[in-house]
Amino acid sequence: MFLPGEVFFSAALQEDPSLIEFGVNEKVIVATPTTLIALLRAVAYGWRQEALAQNAKDIALLGKDLYDRVAKLGEHWTKLGQRLGRTVDAYNAATATLESRVLVSARGFDQLQVSGQPKPIVEQKQIEKVPRLLQAEEFVGMVEDEA
Repeated sequence: MFLPGEVFFSAALQEDPSLIEFGVNEKVIVATPTTLIALLRAVAYGWRQEALAQNAKDIALLGKDLYDRVAKLGEHWTKLGQRLGRTVDAYNAATATLESRVLVSARGFDQLQVSGQPKPIVEQKQIEKVPRLLQAEEFVGMVEDEA
C-alpha cells in the first residue's frame, strides 16, 4: 500500500503502533516515497543477482562443454601425430627397400644399356622430421599406439 507522504504513516502509527505488524500479518507492506525507493532498489538488486546466477550457470555449462571438446580434440591430435609418425616410418622403410633392392637391379639395366636413352634415377631420401608430440600434461600418454 502506497502512502504519498511520510507524515501520513507517522500519524497513523501514533494512533495505532501495531499497524506495521498487522500489515505484515495481512501481507500488506506500507510504502512511503522513501521506503518505496528502497524497496524498488532491493527488487532490482535481486533481479540482477538472479541474472548473474543464471549467467554463471550458463558459463559453467559452456565451460564444461568446451573442456570436453578440447579433450576430444586432444585425443584426435594425439592419434594424428602417432599416425603421421607411422606414415613417416612406412615411407622410410619403402625408401630403404627402393634404394637397397629395386634401384640396384634397375641400375643393372642402365649398365647394360638396355634402356636406350638413359634417364637418371632420382635418389630418394628418408624423411628425418618427426611430428611434434603434444606436451600438455592433459594429453601426455592419453592415446596408446593403435594397430
